[in-house]
Amino acid sequence: MHENNQKIGFIGTGVMGKSMAANLQKAGYPLNIYTRTKVKAKELLELGAKWKDSVAELAKSSDVIITIVGYPKDVKEIYFGNEGILENSKAGTVVIDMTTSKPSLAKEIYEKANSKGIDAMDAPVSGGDIGAKNGSLSIMVGGEKHTFEAILPIFNVLGENIVYQGEAGAGQHTKLANQITIASNMIGVCEAIMYAKKAGLNPETVLKSITAGAAGSFSLSKLAPRMIKNDYAPGFYVKHFIKDMKIALESAQELGLTTPGLALSLELYGELAEKGENDSGTQALIKLFEE
Repeated sequence: MHENNQKIGFIGTGVMGKSMAANLQKAGYPLNIYTRTKVKAKELLELGAKWKDSVAELAKSSDVIITIVGYPKDVKEIYFGNEGILENSKAGTVVIDMTTSKPSLAKEIYEKANSKGIDAMDAPVSGGDIGAKNGSLSIMVGGEKHTFEAILPIFNVLGENIVYQGEAGAGQHTKLANQITIASNMIGVCEAIMYAKKAGLNPETVLKSITAGAAGSFSLSKLAPRMIKNDYAPGFYVKHFIKDMKIALESAQELGLTTPGLALSLELYGELAEKGENDSGTQALIKLFEE
């Protein structure tokens, strides 16, 4: 496969997907686009992407198909069935699901794809809206090693920390480990900011000290400043983080693992969602602590 010659079909132009697709266009890849709401793809279409009226039409005319949608049910909807990706892609197509989804679903897609001569990979990402815009995402990949090596140039456009994790489902398991880490960390970040305020400190000055030390994390360096500025615009939606945590909790239970930090974070984010913050960024968690 020669870089930039492959036609990429892209499904899902949300907060992250739109920037990821734009980066592929800038790198010279011809792009086919389908999304449930055409207006979300307006900028990409103006830059030369070709609109496809259905998942099936996109699948038939693409060499590589990248999906990044909301929930596992959305993944099932676009991959399976007579109008889905797997029934309409030609043999030799590479399909890459970058949605955070269930490891078991990634395996199911892989097995069905394999039976049709299609190469399937699960490659969820971390890095939020900033990482998507900058092409600096962490990409966690499951599937066949030879397929990973063949499409690495595409991953290199989208991210910087790209790691092959193993067989189908391994990328999703890795992303769930990532979300489990963030879940407890977000509580700590909120508590730290509130502690700094209660102690009469300038939280921005406090961040200068603690982001560079052992407490350093993406949440602390990128999301804590947004919390301080009352900026709750979504780099990653509360509703999608809740979805991820539910999948992680379910997977942990299947593995016989207890995750109290994850359980607490899910409970708090559930409370936040009930207050109408589903479409806010995950940094809106600070609102519970300010109350």
